[in-house]
Amino acid sequence: MCESLSLKHICNSCQELYLTPQIYKRQLTNNIQVISFFKYEEIKDLLHTKHTDLGFHIYNILAKNSMQLFSTEFHFDTRVVAIAIDDSVKSSYSHTALLSKALKSQTIKPLFNKLRVKNSISYSGKSREYRLANPRNFIVNSFKEKDVILVDDIITTGSTLNEAILALKAKNKEVLFCLTLCDVNIK
Repeated sequence: MCESLSLKHICNSCQELYLTPQIYKRQLTNNIQVISFFKYEEIKDLLHTKHTDLGFHIYNILAKNSMQLFSTEFHFDTRVVAIAIDDSVKSSYSHTALLSKALKSQTIKPLFNKLRVKNSISYSGKSREYRLANPRNFIVNSFKEKDVILVDDIITTGSTLNEAILALKAKNKEVLFCLTLCDVNIK
């Protein structure tokens, strides 16, 4: 970024210039809509900080500029829950939990430790075939609410979100839509 002296990790000017979200939409194979806020290429260097101490601060900034802003505009007749894809703690924090937490509002309640993976191998740089051959095998921990917003940081092929949706449907939960920070397929 500009490298100006700032008490924040990314100054306000750079946040306005480089981290103003857009709305990008895509349909998954099960007709669930995914809303993303950035093109992957625009923020990939920031995303690569996720398993570092700096990543905690960067993901909080990204969450504030996208998820929190979205939550102020989202209105639903009843309260819905935000569930993060595998919000287990890695490197002292969970990046997906930070994103989900930023959605807290009068109509969105973030829940934690509700959707975990049995298979935690990395999909980074892997093909769709590899992802399908090595499913996440989600475990859904009990919660009473029915309507869900599913949250993740990146959508590539959509296989992780599709698998999570199926696991939630098996527990009689309805995924209204998915939110991701960025979409790899937006050019």
